[in-house]
Amino acid sequence: MIWLIIAAGGGTRLRSMGPQKPLIPLLGVPLIERVIRTGIDAGAGSFLVVTGYQEEALTGFLQKLSARLDLPIATIHNPDWKRDNGLSVLRAQGCLAEPFILSMSDHLFDPATAKDLATYPLGEGEVVLAVDRQLENRSVNLDDVTGVHLDGANITAIGKGLDDCHGYDTGLFQCTPAIFDALHASVREHGDGTLSGGMRWLALKGRAKALDTKGRFWIDVDDPAAYRLAEIELLARLRDKPNDGPVARWLNRPLSIRLSRWLVKYPISPNQISIFSFLCSMAAAALFLAGDRFLLLLGGVLAQFASVVDGCDGEVARLKFQQSNYGGWLDAVLDRYADAFLLFGLTWYAFVTTGNRWVLVAGFGALVGSFLISYTADKYDNLMRTRYRRGFAFVRMGRDIRVFLIFLAALTGWVHPFLWMIAAVMNAETLRRIWVCRDHQ
Repeated sequence: MIWLIIAAGGGTRLRSMGPQKPLIPLLGVPLIERVIRTGIDAGAGSFLVVTGYQEEALTGFLQKLSARLDLPIATIHNPDWKRDNGLSVLRAQGCLAEPFILSMSDHLFDPATAKDLATYPLGEGEVVLAVDRQLENRSVNLDDVTGVHLDGANITAIGKGLDDCHGYDTGLFQCTPAIFDALHASVREHGDGTLSGGMRWLALKGRAKALDTKGRFWIDVDDPAAYRLAEIELLARLRDKPNDGPVARWLNRPLSIRLSRWLVKYPISPNQISIFSFLCSMAAAALFLAGDRFLLLLGGVLAQFASVVDGCDGEVARLKFQQSNYGGWLDAVLDRYADAFLLFGLTWYAFVTTGNRWVLVAGFGALVGSFLISYTADKYDNLMRTRYRRGFAFVRMGRDIRVFLIFLAALTGWVHPFLWMIAAVMNAETLRRIWVCRDHQ
């Protein structure tokens, strides 16, 4: 399905953030690129962008983006960009003969909403709008939002300043070519060339439909306050990993998100972050091998720091749409190397400082448990994700707990007892997973 994006306006309220709103970076990615990449996630096959203000800069960027994504992104210019936004939609009339998705260049949304919208069964001459019925949505600017009155799935009224509205216009539509006739009629009969005017005309004909966004994320990034709120919302969505362990969820993730917010401003790839985290772990292991109490403490802090940074690669990948199967695999491989060297270094420190041979048994048990818990993670996590979606919450025992125990061992100096604790916890959890997964081949 073709995706039409309106990017013609001057964006004066966001001018302090950059000269052209669609190209203003939000967490390292220009606004219009965020819209396009979200559209790709939702299944869009090609894009048509209506330009206006400073069209040369925007067209040049989109040409490069099209080449980078290997995806058709065409542009069409609206010389009347200072007028109503519906006129920008009309500029695309000659290019669109089939149903299409319509969105704004500054409205961010959950791709799941766009997927639902694209599969909505439209009748002849109908248009459907994604409507947010969550009236307490804190992302909405009540002084500027377009309200919607509903009668079931039918839109009966739409516009700013509506009393007792039932929902909010998210700026995301699935349109048939009937939208063009509606806009022409709205201009001819009422002198109103806005999209809302076209939707009002369709509503009078009973052809304006509403799709509930089901409380999913969306935001209109129209001014500096909305820009800051969009940052907060996008960063908050990084906390939703169901397989985060308790240390990752309550300690590492809040710190890594703050770090990722800074990292996305620079041309640093997720794989480079993974390698940096691995090198920090290797440096920590080298400090353990030195056999010095102060260096042991320093190594423990460095190991925990590496664990925090280890969360940034995935966060930066999500924020900048750079996820890849290879990146996830590389991170997992480097984590296994890091774990082996950290536990060996800790075992070596305890052995040379105490001379107790039982330390070697504890260290071996910790290494075995570490690798087996990683080996069993995929099958166990897949099973738990199914139960999690059904409301079954679980506490995941994983690398975050293991590295935190290494940190506590270095902090307290009680290395030998903590090695036994790591061995016991990791192997016991492995055996528990084997039992839980026994009936799921």
